[in-house]
Formats: sequence, structure tokens, C-alpha cells
Amino acid sequence: MKPVRPPGELPLPAAVVEIATTLEQAGFETWCVGGAIRDALVGEPNDDVDLATQATPEQVQGLFRRTVPVGLKFGTVGVLDRQGQLHEVTTFRRDVTTDGRHAVVEYGVSLEDDLARRDFTINAVAYHPTRHEWRDPFSGVADLDRRLIRAVGDPATRFREDYLRILRALRFASRLGFAIDEPTWTAARAAASGLGRLSAERVREEWFRGLGSATSVAGLVGLWREVGAAESWLSGLVNPYPYADPAPTPRDPVLLTIGLVDSSAALLTRLKASAAEIERAARIGRAPGAPASTAEPVVRRWLAQVGPAADDLVTLQRWRTGSEPSWASVVAAVRARGEATDRAGLAVTGDDLLAIGIPPGPTLGKLLARLLDEVLDDPALNARDRLLDRAKALQ
Repeated sequence: MKPVRPPGELPLPAAVVEIATTLEQAGFETWCVGGAIRDALVGEPNDDVDLATQATPEQVQGLFRRTVPVGLKFGTVGVLDRQGQLHEVTTFRRDVTTDGRHAVVEYGVSLEDDLARRDFTINAVAYHPTRHEWRDPFSGVADLDRRLIRAVGDPATRFREDYLRILRALRFASRLGFAIDEPTWTAARAAASGLGRLSAERVREEWFRGLGSATSVAGLVGLWREVGAAESWLSGLVNPYPYADPAPTPRDPVLLTIGLVDSSAALLTRLKASAAEIERAARIGRAPGAPASTAEPVVRRWLAQVGPAADDLVTLQRWRTGSEPSWASVVAAVRARGEATDRAGLAVTGDDLLAIGIPPGPTLGKLLARLLDEVLDDPALNARDRLLDRAKALQ
């Protein structure tokens, strides 16, 4: 990576400059802060620019016609621009008390006080959107140059304020390919027992974001193990790491979790994932991971057995081996020919069977299952007249 130097004038979305100008003209000092500034310094595009201001939330709401109270108790107001895009504006603040999960904040402080409460030096750099000035009181730019994740101030204090910062350190290190400096790492390991106090939703979001952005998923998993986070939250994490690293994009954090964790449905339940995500894990857990051979009847029967899990199972096999499974082309061919692998694909329906005198109830269901079984062996049987004749012979 080239040495990081503040570029002087930073290109910003016009709406961000307009919001900042409105606040400045009203007498409220306003700066661009956060991840977008960090990413700009390392040459990564990020238009999600946050603003920090001297104005209180009430004053921000009074200056703009369209606002959303996205986090008023933490000093954050969402300002909607002309296109309806939301931009977060947060009052300068410092933490008064924290319990490792939530903070009580105080307003009426300076930009330097606000930057001092941030987690890592690389996230404590500010840029003035109209004067094109930079503030870097904790040498975050130098740490970007050194490819280093370092806590602002005393790392033990930072982690006691919010234990989620431990997981954020792992995510930034994995995403940027940075090291974590020794005092910060030592403090993170010492504070890891506090991770159990976090809400499941916050941990899930951080885990999924890490999986989605890590340069090396294996590296991220290793950091979670080493710091003690896996022990607290990822019960059943398989060892050793089973995959060739998936391509950086697109990533599927839910599927990666399913593949990385034994009893993944139980884990996703603990992490308060959605019902659909939990069912997806359960479906994969019930299914054989691959057909027993590449023979077409065997592959069709496997598709019938695994149902909607088939594509996920192909992807997991691809990740595990680093190449396309030998049977994936057979799956594609079966689908391309439109061959039936479930009852919905049969050329007859239950109503068709009722019309020829098959009684409703269990008998009809068993007959449809028998017809599907025969079609899985011989797709040529899947024609309406042939299936109706076969149904009359079997009843």
C-alpha cells in the first residue's frame, strides 16, 4: 500500500457538503468523520459519510425539513437529502458512563473530545468539508501507514466502554489486512470475557459483516478463536478451517456460518437470526452433502431429497475443495432439461388423479410419490398420458 497522506481536498457527495454548509452557516462547527474518511485515505470508495457537529439533535432537527430520529439518545439525527438518501449527523459527545454495552453521553464538547471517545486511531481522523482541513489528534494517518489497528488512548478502557470494539478490531484487521498492535491485542484478550454481555443481535451483525468483508475468512476465524470470541459466541466452530477462501465478493455470511459451524441452526437461533435463515441451516443440516455418484438417476434422487438446499450444497462443496464439484455439471444438465425432481415437476397433479377415480387422502399422496420415484429413474415417463396410465395400473 502506498504511504497514506491526507489529499488536501477530499471529494465528497454534494449533499454532504450542503448539509455541512447549512450547519456551519448557522454557527455550528461540523466535520466529516468515521469510516468514509478512513476508507478515503486508503483509496477505497465510500460515499456513506457521517457528520459530527456542535449542534444538538434538536438544533439539527430545527435546521432541516426532513429528518429521521435514527438515534436521538446517542445524539444522532438522520437528514434526508433531495433524493431521499439519509445522512447521519451526530452531536459532538463524550461518554459519561458505560456498562460495556451502552453509554450515557454528554454533549457540548469539542471535536477533539468527540474523537477521543472513538474506538481506534484510524477511525479518529476528521476532515472539514468546506475548509478542507484535517484533524488527526491520535496519529491515525500514521497507523494507516503502518497498517496497524491501535486503540485510542488506553485500550483496556476502550474495551470496557463497549466490548463490541473487540470484534470491530478483528473485522478491521481482517478487512484491511492490518495487524493489531500488541497493547490493543493484549487488552482485547483480557477483556474477552465481557463479550458474553453483548446482545446477540450486535454480535451477529459484527460476525456477518466480518465474513462479508474479510480479505481472508480463515484469518478472521483465526482471530475470533485467538481472542476468545469464538468460545463465547461460536459454539461448534469447526477446526481446522475447512475451506479454500471464498472469493472476496459476493459473500454469503449466512451460508458461510452454516458451513463453518456444527449445529448451525442452533447457533443462528442463539444469534437471533431470521426464521428463514434458521430454516435454511436446518435444511442443509438434514441433507446429504453430495450425491453418491455422478450417475444421472442418483443425482436426480439427491435433488429430490435435498430440495431447495441443492444450490447451497453445491456452493459449500465448491468452497471446501476450491473447485467445481464433479457432479455439479450433472445437476445443471438435469435442470436444463427440465427433469422432474419433485411432485410439482410431474406432468400430472392430484386433481388429474382424482378425475380418473383415485380416492382423496393418503392413497393419492402415496401414488404421486410412486410416480415421482419412477420418473426419477426414467424422466421419459413424465408425460401426462403415460403417468395417468401408470397411475391406473398402480391403484
